[in-house]
Amino acid sequence: MSEFVSGFVSILGRPNAGKSTLLNALVGSKVAIVADKPQTTRTAIQGVYTSEHAQIVFVDTPGIHRPTSPIQKRMMDSVRASLDERDLLLYLVDATNTPGEADREAVSVLNHTESPVILIVNKTDLLENREQTLPAIEFFRALHKFEDFLPVSALDEEDVTKLRELITARLPEGPSYFPADHITDQPARFLAAELVREKILHETRQEVPHSIAVVIDKWEEDDRLIRIYATIYVERDGQKAIVLGSGGSMIKKIGTAAREEMEKIFGIRIFLDLHVKVQANWREKPAFLNTLDWRTMAGRDD
Repeated sequence: MSEFVSGFVSILGRPNAGKSTLLNALVGSKVAIVADKPQTTRTAIQGVYTSEHAQIVFVDTPGIHRPTSPIQKRMMDSVRASLDERDLLLYLVDATNTPGEADREAVSVLNHTESPVILIVNKTDLLENREQTLPAIEFFRALHKFEDFLPVSALDEEDVTKLRELITARLPEGPSYFPADHITDQPARFLAAELVREKILHETRQEVPHSIAVVIDKWEEDDRLIRIYATIYVERDGQKAIVLGSGGSMIKKIGTAAREEMEKIFGIRIFLDLHVKVQANWREKPAFLNTLDWRTMAGRDD
């Protein structure tokens, strides 16, 4: 291959299909948080993979669902926007799930795009053998005209390489849109907020995750240290008690885990100061929701 190819590729699918895990694997670096809770991803996250012969701009999206609140409607707007002007779409399904009516409804989103779509049957590492993916492949291929299909495990480096090659072969000749070392469009402060939220998702009980929002209030940086001051918002006093934990044990655990991963990703020492506040019904308030998207994120740099 002598020419340089490039393009934009959106990753879609229902909640918990493994989209963010696959994005991180394809990019080769962590750019999206991962948790076993539905709707972990709340906005489109861009990740860029660059090689000698290609640059692929991936866009991870929230899980396709029927929205019932303002925040969920914003999430689905993000999904629909990711269908436009894409060179290729990857539609992810969970190989361990038996497809049904919810899947049929989710796939209908693809009716609104003319972009080619590849069906990716993910999480094959959880199956006894890959032949078990055949019923799912038949089910989805009957619903949409997919250009191709591929069973993969996002945890298998060989599978990820094979998928990258499949994508690259379908991209047009084009420019390098970003420098070779560029891996995401999101600023460090947004990723820091997301990493705090990820640790909360991992550590807290079922009733807390969807009620959590994290806002970076202040960011101070020099050559040796980044000081991050952040507020964790919940909707009820009971959720605040859970996040704080007995004697502050839970928030300390969350803060330590988030700080350690930030230091690994950012390559610098981190001072992380976390506080918890109750903001009743924040998911219903457009002005507050604007503070959660990095494009309109509140806070100041000093």
